[in-house]
Amino acid sequence: MTSSSDRSPAVDVPAPKSYEIRTYGCQMNVHDSERLAGLLEEAGYVRAPEDADGDADVVVFNTCAVRENADNRLYGNLGRLAPRKASRPGMQIAVGGCLAQKDRDTIVKKAPWVDVVFGTHNIGKLPVLLERARVQEEAQVEIAESLEAFPSTLPTRRESAYAAWVSISVGCNNTCTFCIVPALRGKEKDRRPGDILAEIETLVGEGVSEITLLGQNVNAYGSDIGDREAFSKLLRACGKIEGLERVRFTSPHPRDFTDDVIAAMAETPNVMPQLHMPLQSGSDTVLKAMRRSYRQERYLGIIEKVRAAIPHAAITTDIIVGFPGETEEDFEQTLHVVREARFAQAFTFQYSKRPGTPAATMENQIPKEVVQARYERLVALQEEISWEENKKQVGRTLELMVAEGEGRKDGATHRLSGRAPDNRLVHFTKPDQEVRPGDVVTVEVTYAAPHHLLAEGPVLAVRRTRAGDAWEKRNAAETAKPAGVMLGLPKIGVPEPLPATAGSGCGCD
Repeated sequence: MTSSSDRSPAVDVPAPKSYEIRTYGCQMNVHDSERLAGLLEEAGYVRAPEDADGDADVVVFNTCAVRENADNRLYGNLGRLAPRKASRPGMQIAVGGCLAQKDRDTIVKKAPWVDVVFGTHNIGKLPVLLERARVQEEAQVEIAESLEAFPSTLPTRRESAYAAWVSISVGCNNTCTFCIVPALRGKEKDRRPGDILAEIETLVGEGVSEITLLGQNVNAYGSDIGDREAFSKLLRACGKIEGLERVRFTSPHPRDFTDDVIAAMAETPNVMPQLHMPLQSGSDTVLKAMRRSYRQERYLGIIEKVRAAIPHAAITTDIIVGFPGETEEDFEQTLHVVREARFAQAFTFQYSKRPGTPAATMENQIPKEVVQARYERLVALQEEISWEENKKQVGRTLELMVAEGEGRKDGATHRLSGRAPDNRLVHFTKPDQEVRPGDVVTVEVTYAAPHHLLAEGPVLAVRRTRAGDAWEKRNAAETAKPAGVMLGLPKIGVPEPLPATAGSGCGCD
């Protein structure tokens, strides 16, 4: 028998360090934040509770630079964390993303309590930079000028068990005068098709049943590898992956939207009848000033072809109001396109100067009150059209993929929420049997509002899925752990229909 004197003394094992990620801007940033979370967890960090609000050992800001006041917002948030860091030994703050890429030399000067600054091309270095900053006790600023590793090759911590983003390209070759993304993300770089499909097959093997192909200009895919039909071939290849039920993509550019893509959408059963295609303006004059390489006729022609091939397609868009030099006649042309296209939803922006873009220094900047008045007219028109288009869904029988956390009033109304194939949000009566996120239900639409549908009758059918199994398994494993990474809009997982009010997307596609 071992005596008490022979026993080793108890050793206190330090608790793992916690992290919080705050994400701003476009879907690419959200996707990058999944990678940052995966990198940190691989390095031994654990997620802070959802309501941590800066109470973590490491706080990471994944920034966006396309809004006029993006830097003020960042420095305001950093300022609020300064006293907390001073009172919490060992706490670290990191700033990455587009604003870090742009303002690399000024962040530490303005906020000397920041420990790490990294750019859009070297997100994989975050854990190393944090450790180096800790050991050397000084800020680490490392900005790569070109992509070091494609983001999808890095570890990931996805926020959805049943839906996932899959990046097919990074960067952009366009020169839109309102957009700074090409300067910060670089020229377009495409992934090899085999690597993309291998990632999708792996995700499906883990239970994912819906993927969204992601690119700054997603349908220009192939320009970097010399195949003009690469994107349509990729869509068709997705159709051959067993277990992949839904395929979406965002965001395409009208310039690159070719007939072979429309045919692939129409002929590939798991490519959903949904298209988000940025308009930005309906005026040819404004489009030219924006350096958008299409005109109103071309845009409406694409809409007509999509509707002919996919009659039930829901088409959404981005629109900028008040671009420099926009006249009342120009704005009327935008309203004309909205009436003709009959978008299901529109993501509308009041133009704001993006520092570093040609448009920021253009003459004839539109007065704020004029922009506001036009914006309100556009929103009112789109609300009317959205409601009319949603009313056409009443009486239809739809298959919904059950969503997690998308119906804010579901608890009070005893409903659940799901996404139709065209990505419309549908709230439905909770059935007697268990239904999990990722499962599929069949319902009949009974009521339409501008931004959602209701199915108030009984659920017609429930199909339990591998995606639902994956959600259940993951939820059980997560029960004892802190809650999710604090990500901003848009959400991880099934992308939400874009609202008819200004939001946090960059609008630069």
